[in-house]
Amino acid sequence: MAKAVIIGIPGEEGLWLADLDAGTVKPLNPTGELATASSLRKAGGIFVKGVDLAVAVSSAQIALSGHVDG
Repeated sequence: MAKAVIIGIPGEEGLWLADLDAGTVKPLNPTGELATASSLRKAGGIFVKGVDLAVAVSSAQIALSGHVDG
């Protein structure tokens, strides 16, 4: 099972590393193949691997209330 997730969302230039064990989210400076994937993302590409649900919401409160922005 994954213990960390790399996140990139439209409008947010950088990538983030969410460490599920530590309960933290930190900025990530991609290198190697991850930097290549990040550059494709900046050009409009989408890269998904090993994730079965991902939803961007406008606030944590929205997610905690069980709503998904439309």
